[in-house]
Amino acid sequence: MGKLESYKVITKNGSGEIVEKKSRFIANVFSVESQEEAEQKIAEISKKYWDARHNCYAFVIGENSENTRCSDNGEPSGTAGKPILEVITGAGITNVLVIVTRYFGGVLLGTGGLVRAYTQAAQAGLAASEVGEKVYSQKLTLKVGYNMINNVQYYLNQNEIPIADSRYEADVEFDICVREADITRITDGLTQKCEGQITITQGDKGYYLI
Repeated sequence: MGKLESYKVITKNGSGEIVEKKSRFIANVFSVESQEEAEQKIAEISKKYWDARHNCYAFVIGENSENTRCSDNGEPSGTAGKPILEVITGAGITNVLVIVTRYFGGVLLGTGGLVRAYTQAAQAGLAASEVGEKVYSQKLTLKVGYNMINNVQYYLNQNEIPIADSRYEADVEFDICVREADITRITDGLTQKCEGQITITQGDKGYYLI
Protein backbone atom coordinates (compact mmCIF):
# COMPACT_ATOMS: atom_id res chain seq x y z
CA MET A 1 0.00 0.00 0.00
CA GLY A 2 1.13 3.57 -0.64
CA LYS A 3 2.10 5.91 2.13
CA LEU A 4 -0.89 7.52 3.79
CA GLU A 5 -0.86 11.29 4.08
CA SER A 6 -2.39 11.07 7.54
CA TYR A 7 -4.20 8.85 10.00
CA LYS A 8 -6.19 9.38 13.21
CA VAL A 9 -5.00 8.24 16.63
CA ILE A 10 -6.14 8.50 20.24
CA THR A 11 -4.31 11.33 22.00
CA LYS A 12 -6.10 10.86 25.33
CA ASN A 13 -7.63 7.60 26.57
CA GLY A 14 -11.23 7.69 27.70
CA SER A 15 -14.06 5.54 29.00
CA GLY A 16 -17.82 5.55 28.59
CA GLU A 17 -20.71 3.55 30.00
CA ILE A 18 -24.25 2.68 28.97
CA VAL A 19 -26.95 0.63 30.71
CA GLU A 20 -29.24 -1.59 28.63
CA LYS A 21 -32.00 -3.58 30.39
CA LYS A 22 -30.01 -3.58 33.65
CA SER A 23 -26.80 -4.80 31.96
CA ARG A 24 -23.88 -2.38 32.39
CA PHE A 25 -21.55 -1.93 29.43
CA ILE A 26 -18.27 -0.12 30.27
CA ALA A 27 -16.04 0.85 27.35
CA ASN A 28 -12.35 1.59 27.94
CA VAL A 29 -10.35 3.10 25.07
CA PHE A 30 -6.56 2.89 24.89
CA SER A 31 -3.91 4.14 22.51
CA VAL A 32 -1.69 1.15 21.66
CA GLU A 33 1.35 0.83 19.39
CA SER A 34 1.61 -2.97 19.15
CA GLN A 35 -0.35 -6.18 19.51
CA GLU A 36 1.70 -7.03 22.64
CA GLU A 37 0.65 -3.74 24.24
CA ALA A 38 -2.99 -4.41 23.34
CA GLU A 39 -2.84 -7.90 24.86
CA GLN A 40 -1.30 -6.47 28.03
CA LYS A 41 -4.17 -3.95 28.37
CA ILE A 42 -6.75 -6.69 27.75
CA ALA A 43 -5.17 -8.76 30.55
CA GLU A 44 -5.19 -5.71 32.89
CA ILE A 45 -8.86 -4.95 32.22
CA SER A 46 -9.85 -8.63 32.59
CA LYS A 47 -8.12 -8.58 35.99
CA LYS A 48 -9.70 -5.26 37.01
CA TYR A 49 -13.21 -6.43 36.03
CA TRP A 50 -12.67 -10.05 37.04
CA ASP A 51 -16.25 -10.35 38.25
CA ALA A 52 -17.79 -9.19 34.95
CA ARG A 53 -19.57 -11.63 32.65
CA HIS A 54 -17.68 -10.57 29.49
CA ASN A 55 -14.69 -8.43 28.46
CA CYS A 56 -15.11 -8.08 24.70
CA TYR A 57 -12.68 -6.10 22.60
CA ALA A 58 -11.40 -5.00 19.21
CA PHE A 59 -8.17 -3.35 18.18
CA VAL A 60 -6.76 -1.77 15.03
CA ILE A 61 -2.99 -1.27 14.77
CA GLY A 62 -0.69 0.02 12.01
CA GLU A 63 -0.41 3.09 9.76
CA ASN A 64 -2.59 1.29 7.20
CA SER A 65 -4.79 -0.36 9.87
CA GLU A 66 -3.23 -3.67 8.80
CA ASN A 67 -3.46 -5.48 12.15
CA THR A 68 -7.01 -5.98 13.41
CA ARG A 69 -8.54 -8.40 15.85
CA CYS A 70 -11.79 -8.72 17.76
CA SER A 71 -13.19 -11.06 20.40
CA ASP A 72 -16.74 -11.82 21.57
CA ASN A 73 -15.34 -13.29 24.81
CA GLY A 74 -18.24 -15.70 25.29
CA GLU A 75 -21.02 -13.56 23.80
CA PRO A 76 -22.87 -15.07 20.80
CA SER A 77 -20.62 -14.98 17.71
CA GLY A 78 -20.56 -11.60 15.94
CA THR A 79 -22.56 -9.71 18.59
CA ALA A 80 -19.72 -7.93 20.45
CA GLY A 81 -16.21 -7.86 18.97
CA LYS A 82 -17.32 -7.17 15.38
CA PRO A 83 -19.64 -4.25 16.29
CA ILE A 84 -16.81 -2.70 18.39
CA LEU A 85 -14.40 -3.13 15.46
CA GLU A 86 -16.90 -1.51 13.09
CA VAL A 87 -17.16 1.53 15.36
CA ILE A 88 -13.36 1.90 15.29
CA THR A 89 -13.03 1.49 11.51
CA GLY A 90 -16.03 3.76 10.95
CA ALA A 91 -14.26 6.48 12.95
CA GLY A 92 -11.10 5.94 10.89
CA ILE A 93 -8.86 5.58 13.95
CA THR A 94 -5.82 3.30 14.21
CA ASN A 95 -3.43 2.25 17.00
CA VAL A 96 -6.44 1.90 19.26
CA LEU A 97 -7.93 -0.76 21.52
CA VAL A 98 -11.54 -0.66 22.73
CA ILE A 99 -12.59 -3.08 25.48
CA VAL A 100 -16.24 -3.28 26.46
CA THR A 101 -16.92 -4.94 29.81
CA ARG A 102 -20.42 -6.27 30.45
CA TYR A 103 -22.01 -6.83 33.83
CA PHE A 104 -25.07 -8.97 33.15
CA GLY A 105 -28.30 -7.53 34.52
CA GLY A 106 -30.41 -10.68 34.39
CA VAL A 107 -32.33 -9.80 31.21
CA LEU A 108 -31.32 -11.39 27.88
CA LEU A 109 -30.90 -8.82 25.13
CA GLY A 110 -30.99 -11.08 22.07
CA THR A 111 -28.45 -10.80 19.25
CA GLY A 112 -29.82 -7.51 17.86
CA GLY A 113 -29.89 -5.97 21.32
CA LEU A 114 -26.31 -7.08 22.02
CA VAL A 115 -25.00 -5.64 18.73
CA ARG A 116 -26.76 -2.34 19.50
CA ALA A 117 -25.47 -2.22 23.09
CA TYR A 118 -21.84 -3.00 22.22
CA THR A 119 -21.95 -0.48 19.36
CA GLN A 120 -23.34 2.27 21.61
CA ALA A 121 -20.85 1.48 24.39
CA ALA A 122 -17.89 1.64 21.97
CA GLN A 123 -19.20 4.95 20.59
CA ALA A 124 -19.54 6.33 24.13
CA GLY A 125 -15.93 5.30 24.88
CA LEU A 126 -14.58 7.01 21.76
CA ALA A 127 -16.68 10.11 22.43
CA ALA A 128 -15.01 10.37 25.87
CA SER A 129 -11.52 10.07 24.33
CA GLU A 130 -9.52 12.67 22.45
CA VAL A 131 -8.58 12.04 18.84
CA GLY A 132 -5.72 13.66 16.93
CA GLU A 133 -4.33 13.38 13.42
CA LYS A 134 -0.84 12.20 12.59
CA VAL A 135 0.28 13.71 9.31
CA TYR A 136 3.26 12.63 7.20
CA SER A 137 5.40 15.72 7.49
CA GLN A 138 8.87 17.21 7.74
CA LYS A 139 10.29 18.39 11.05
CA LEU A 140 11.87 21.85 10.79
CA THR A 141 14.00 23.63 13.39
CA LEU A 142 13.84 27.42 13.24
CA LYS A 143 16.70 29.36 14.80
CA VAL A 144 16.29 33.11 15.37
CA GLY A 145 17.47 35.92 17.61
CA TYR A 146 15.21 37.11 20.42
CA ASN A 147 14.24 40.16 18.34
CA MET A 148 12.48 37.87 15.83
CA ILE A 149 10.42 35.75 18.24
CA ASN A 150 7.22 37.74 17.70
CA ASN A 151 7.61 37.61 13.91
CA VAL A 152 7.98 33.82 13.96
CA GLN A 153 5.08 33.27 16.38
CA TYR A 154 2.83 35.64 14.42
CA TYR A 155 3.59 33.86 11.13
CA LEU A 156 3.05 30.38 12.62
CA ASN A 157 -0.25 31.48 14.19
CA GLN A 158 -1.42 32.92 10.87
CA ASN A 159 -0.68 29.58 9.20
CA GLU A 160 -2.07 27.50 12.09
CA ILE A 161 1.24 25.69 12.67
CA PRO A 162 1.75 24.67 16.32
CA ILE A 163 5.19 24.82 17.93
CA ALA A 164 6.18 21.27 18.92
CA ASP A 165 9.11 22.36 21.09
CA SER A 166 11.05 25.52 21.94
CA ARG A 167 14.49 26.17 23.44
CA TYR A 168 15.61 29.56 24.75
CA GLU A 169 19.41 29.78 24.80
CA ALA A 170 21.82 32.22 23.13
CA ASP A 171 19.33 32.16 20.26
CA VAL A 172 15.82 30.76 20.20
CA GLU A 173 14.95 27.47 18.50
CA PHE A 174 11.46 26.36 17.58
CA ASP A 175 10.59 22.88 16.28
CA ILE A 176 7.63 22.67 13.92
CA CYS A 177 6.18 20.00 11.63
CA VAL A 178 5.07 20.90 8.13
CA ARG A 179 3.32 18.86 5.44
CA GLU A 180 5.69 18.07 2.58
CA ALA A 181 3.61 20.04 0.09
CA ASP A 182 3.87 23.18 2.28
CA ILE A 183 7.63 23.17 3.04
CA THR A 184 8.74 25.64 0.34
CA ARG A 185 5.85 28.04 1.02
CA ILE A 186 6.42 28.02 4.80
CA THR A 187 10.23 28.33 4.68
CA ASP A 188 10.00 31.18 2.14
CA GLY A 189 7.32 32.89 4.22
CA LEU A 190 9.34 32.63 7.44
CA THR A 191 12.51 33.88 5.75
CA GLN A 192 10.60 36.89 4.44
CA LYS A 193 8.88 37.56 7.77
CA CYS A 194 12.24 37.47 9.59
CA GLU A 195 13.99 39.58 6.90
CA GLY A 196 16.42 36.73 6.27
CA GLN A 197 17.50 36.58 9.94
CA ILE A 198 16.49 32.95 10.42
CA THR A 199 18.18 29.57 10.01
CA ILE A 200 15.88 26.70 9.04
CA THR A 201 17.18 23.13 9.44
CA GLN A 202 15.30 20.15 8.06
CA GLY A 203 14.93 17.20 10.44
CA ASP A 204 13.33 13.78 10.13
CA LYS A 205 10.31 13.01 8.01
CA GLY A 206 7.62 10.92 9.61
CA TYR A 207 4.13 10.90 11.07
CA TYR A 208 3.68 13.74 13.55
CA LEU A 209 0.66 15.13 15.38
CA ILE A 210 -0.13 18.41 13.67
